[in-house]
Amino acid sequence: MLDLFAGSGALGLEALSRGAAHATFVEKDRAAAAAIAALAREWQEASFAVECSDALGWLARYPGELKFDVVFVDPPYDANLQAAVFGALVTRGVLAPDARVYAEHRAREPLPELPAGWRSVRDGRAGEVGYHLLAT
Repeated sequence: MLDLFAGSGALGLEALSRGAAHATFVEKDRAAAAAIAALAREWQEASFAVECSDALGWLARYPGELKFDVVFVDPPYDANLQAAVFGALVTRGVLAPDARVYAEHRAREPLPELPAGWRSVRDGRAGEVGYHLLAT
């Protein structure tokens, strides 16, 4: 799984604790990235990578070595990055066949147009957060 804009790493760490074979965390804040790595090591997780980078920059450099089945996309709401991230996931060869993308955004704003072939599997709202599970 790939946790873009990882923040505390909670989503990816939860995936690892539930049996994910590998997790890559992308977080540009150095302290947060270090905390994710320390916690994963403390939990004795064997297969993870923490990339201290801007998510779009990391995607632009991504060599396509791993294909991710699950991707978490939760950028800062005011950054308006979702459409660019969705496009980069498609063009950079990041996604495994039949991957799932979990995206969050400010609930009062619409989700951007999805890439061709993507569809929503589940949508919901929790307070001010809109969330979507997308199939690719």
